[in-house]
Amino acid sequence: MSKLSVDHLLGIKYLNLEDIKLIFETATHFKEVINRPIKKVPSLRDVTIANLFFENSTRTKLSFELAQKRLSADVINFSASSSSLKKGETLIDTVNNILSMKVDMVVMRHPSPGAAMFLSKHVDATIVNAGDGAHEHPTQALLDSYSIDQRLGSVEGKKVVIVGDILHSRVALSNIFALQKLGAEVRVCGPKTLMPKHIESLGIIVETDLRKALDWADVANVLRVQFERMNASYFPSNREYTMQYGITQKVLEDINKPLVIMHPGPINRGVEISSEVADSDQAIILDQVENGVAIRMAVLYLLAAKR
Repeated sequence: MSKLSVDHLLGIKYLNLEDIKLIFETATHFKEVINRPIKKVPSLRDVTIANLFFENSTRTKLSFELAQKRLSADVINFSASSSSLKKGETLIDTVNNILSMKVDMVVMRHPSPGAAMFLSKHVDATIVNAGDGAHEHPTQALLDSYSIDQRLGSVEGKKVVIVGDILHSRVALSNIFALQKLGAEVRVCGPKTLMPKHIESLGIIVETDLRKALDWADVANVLRVQFERMNASYFPSNREYTMQYGITQKVLEDINKPLVIMHPGPINRGVEISSEVADSDQAIILDQVENGVAIRMAVLYLLAAKR
């Protein structure tokens, strides 16, 4: 069996094309498993995985937990809000305490960019980055690219526009890296105030006109406006944002072509995307959720094989 070139999943930046293809192949195999009546395989029966979430997360955490249970791993859940971190314990102390319980893998979400990388250098366990600040969210990018591959037959040569709050998003950066490695063309679209300063240096075009961006694209990946990360006003009002960047049925009718709509969730319905669009046949949002479990199973399985 082929192996990953990395020992941890810290970011898409560190994966090569063969790694991504191997993860996709493995996910397709696991997708068959999770659609069987008996959805479990004993692949990680002797592996203990700790989920460390230092930031709230519902979907990613559930998806990882489900993936771990489908692989028969032993799972420890650790929620930082109710832990000793409140008492000032450091990240390394927390993790070392957990590792002394003989944990093999750590899935971690943390508000600080680079936290997963830092951890991988200081503790003896396989680290999976489940989101570090507004930096990377590798499994989300893998499942997004995989969902495009499943719907359109390939990612290569496809035109993908990422719409919305690029500045506060860890999904955007990981998606840009993954899509480029797989040979897609990528643009970003949103208000200038929600664009990171040097985004063009990644070799992508910034488009501020939604209509132009959608006319160009095969796929629109619509990001949530992250109000909780905003400490200032980045646009006049929700209504104003929706008028310029909201994807509604009318917008899609005006474009009049088969555009694939994606959203990493949770959705602010009626802000960045209307309910009608989110629930339409053009949207592959629920496929993304199902693919998320298969991709995370693949990542955990392949990383465990390296231990």
